[in-house]
Amino acid sequence: MQARLVPADGGPSIDLVKDLTLLGRDEDCDVKLEQKSISKLHCVIAKTDGLLLIRDLGSTNGTRVNGQRVRRAALLPNDTLAVANVKFRVLFGIELEPEPEPLPLPDEANDGNEDQKDADAAAVRRNALPDVYPDPKTPRR
Repeated sequence: MQARLVPADGGPSIDLVKDLTLLGRDEDCDVKLEQKSISKLHCVIAKTDGLLLIRDLGSTNGTRVNGQRVRRAALLPNDTLAVANVKFRVLFGIELEPEPEPLPLPDEANDGNEDQKDADAAAVRRNALPDVYPDPKTPRR
């Protein structure tokens, strides 16, 4: 699973390539943040089963998800993560997948090649919406 932290101040994005990513000021951290408000070992982000989990490591200035100070939390796409006073936008999953190429219009695909038209018709575009189904409603009597 690809995951990325996009700094709110417009700096370079940080790709989270490891399953466990340590953030802090210490030289041994995977993501080294130089601000003095950040603890040496500030927090850790874990990638597991399509989720991002964050855990604060007892930092002085805290870790916040969408403005709420947390000890541990699950991160969702487009959440705001604040490590002390350094803010990031969290991207992963469908947010990082490249846009699929649009299917050709019927007039463009009509070049006499029936096999190509069948292949184009069979191409499926990935749904960007989550699989959520409403509860079945019981008929009223």
